[in-house]
Amino acid sequence: MAPGGAPPDRVYLDYAGFAPVDPRVLAVMRPFLEAGIGNPSARHSLGAEARESLEAARAKVGRLVGGAASGVIFTSGATEANNLAIRGVAVRAGDRSRHVVTSSIEHMSILNPCRDLEKAGVSVTLLPVDGEGRVDPDELRRALRPDTVLVSIGAANEEIGTVQPIADLARVTQAAKVPVHVDAVGAVGRVPVPAETLGIDLLTLSGNDIYGPPGTGALWVRPGVKLAAQILGGGQEGGYRSGTENLPAIVGLGVAAELIRTEGHHGESARLAGLRDRLVAGLLAAVPDSRVTGSRSTRLPHHLSVVLRGVKADSVLLDLDLSGVAASSGSACASLTRTPSHVLRAIGCDPAETEGSLCLTLGRWSTGADVDAVLDRLPPIVARLRALALTISR
Repeated sequence: MAPGGAPPDRVYLDYAGFAPVDPRVLAVMRPFLEAGIGNPSARHSLGAEARESLEAARAKVGRLVGGAASGVIFTSGATEANNLAIRGVAVRAGDRSRHVVTSSIEHMSILNPCRDLEKAGVSVTLLPVDGEGRVDPDELRRALRPDTVLVSIGAANEEIGTVQPIADLARVTQAAKVPVHVDAVGAVGRVPVPAETLGIDLLTLSGNDIYGPPGTGALWVRPGVKLAAQILGGGQEGGYRSGTENLPAIVGLGVAAELIRTEGHHGESARLAGLRDRLVAGLLAAVPDSRVTGSRSTRLPHHLSVVLRGVKADSVLLDLDLSGVAASSGSACASLTRTPSHVLRAIGCDPAETEGSLCLTLGRWSTGADVDAVLDRLPPIVARLRALALTISR
């Protein structure tokens, strides 16, 4: 089913790239956009009302991540939150020898800040992953050093869907007294990631991935963890993220957080996992020489990633789009670079597989009819493109 204002005959399977804003979120945001709303920093009554709305949203996000509301820092999205976590901890550590550990399959908003820190003399270790994209806690334990100031591991990979053993990894960091940052985009609200219970010190979420307004996100920080602010100004958000708060969007993020907390972990996730399993079974049966990437057992409930030998993903996506199906070939951010997926290479995919990688992600408005439509349209597209490639090669 097409979400939002898309044509009703469209099938949308790119929820990992963009989860359309829930109409219930828009309904709550609208008065904040249309009516006179004060600045939360103002000392008049409108400012007081704005502060109340701001703190109510903060409490909702705190409940979603299972952490104290006081630890929520609102940002412009997950990229800013990841930068604040990584650069904030490393810069706060000062001029002494510093070491950061992350994995080889992280989002570019993790890897690029780490690469930038290397230019400033920070040592960075990229942990390998197994063939399903999991980090081994023993590998993490061996990578830690006396000068390690941060470990940053994603809760789940949005390109291949694998969920990491965060509880086991956090136990390793706790034992070593090293703070751990978890990029929970894609995972939060779909699989449990209770920050305080698991021993997570910093956690990133994105409004765009939980049916909230785009351009919103948050970094949750455990009380006592210190950061160096990356945006300086008037001292908003506890001094960690200066600038007048985008109150309508933050209120929308709070509503989205509350909705996915109450609906996501239970009915929605189970429903989407059932649709995903139907899609997996049907696709593997109908498309020869295809296989699932990432873990089959511990993966995001709404996520399917496959590699299709003998075709190029761009051609498949174009034909799918012409047939009324929107999908992707992996991370929307990484696709801008037009380079082979670092995630697929890290899990051992060969060049032919990386060329034919397809990512199908379901969401709140996905239906069984959507799955049927994809299973009806995708196999003949792949068969035609394979036949065309064979003809050209002759």
